[in-house]
Amino acid sequence: MIKVLIFGSSGFVGAALVKYMSELGYSVSGCDIINNDEKEYLNAFYFAQDNQESLNEIFLSNYDVCINCAGSASVAYSFENPFKDYELNTRIVFRILSSIKKESPECRFINLSSAAVYGNPASLPIKEEDPVNPVSIYGNHKFMSEMICRQFYDYFKIQTCSLRIFSAYGPGLQKQLFWDMYQKTIKSKSINLFGTGNETRDFIYIKDLVKAIELIVSEKKFKYREINIANGTEVSIRQAAEIFYSLYDPSIKFEFSGEEKPGDPKNWKANIAVLKSFDYKTEYGIEEGIAEYVEWLKKL
Repeated sequence: MIKVLIFGSSGFVGAALVKYMSELGYSVSGCDIINNDEKEYLNAFYFAQDNQESLNEIFLSNYDVCINCAGSASVAYSFENPFKDYELNTRIVFRILSSIKKESPECRFINLSSAAVYGNPASLPIKEEDPVNPVSIYGNHKFMSEMICRQFYDYFKIQTCSLRIFSAYGPGLQKQLFWDMYQKTIKSKSINLFGTGNETRDFIYIKDLVKAIELIVSEKKFKYREINIANGTEVSIRQAAEIFYSLYDPSIKFEFSGEEKPGDPKNWKANIAVLKSFDYKTEYGIEEGIAEYVEWLKKL
């Protein structure tokens, strides 16, 4: 049985991954700064402490794979609290890898990075070898985390991998685009959204996301690389909003202000040839994914 340790096991991606991998038969343990409601899926749970010694002790259990789902996933937060964002998205990666190097050097490490490292790409679809050019503090910190992973592989032979996740969404996510659209409906049925609506994203539903991560975990060896995690489909924000509001409340009227949010890229579409080489296939299109998310919202 493969032993997996998931940092950030109480978060949006982490909790979904705990459940999915446990149901597939993995022995899954979690670590977080907050309690995990999915303890029935966990072999063990560790409260994260801010010292290297306690982190080292966790890896005495000799995990086969460690997946880092911890950190902040907010561009706006990175501008408001840049040092805290650095601690959550960059420093933690160095500390985890330091513990792996000391106590469990055979443990493979997966770092959840972000498409934010690309910024505004020169052309679409974006390939992993395309230049990185972050336009936010968050994107810069995620790129730093990738460089740390590469360094630990190059200099210490720790098997690492960075997953550049595009626009993930689904039940449980209480931030970003669709959550913001929902929050605005609480105050009014006439909604004003940022941007022009012509901005595009490559959305990936949470159930497809955790499936993609597990497919990569099933690899026996990691030779450091970055992998795009997306569906290879470009969807405009206007189209996404139309689907969302038609399902949530068709009486809602919305328009775009034209105002840009600092750090937000204009257009994204991923080349997912590498991900497809792991036999990844999309199961949830944007309509199906938003429908499940809206169903969850209506139960709140």
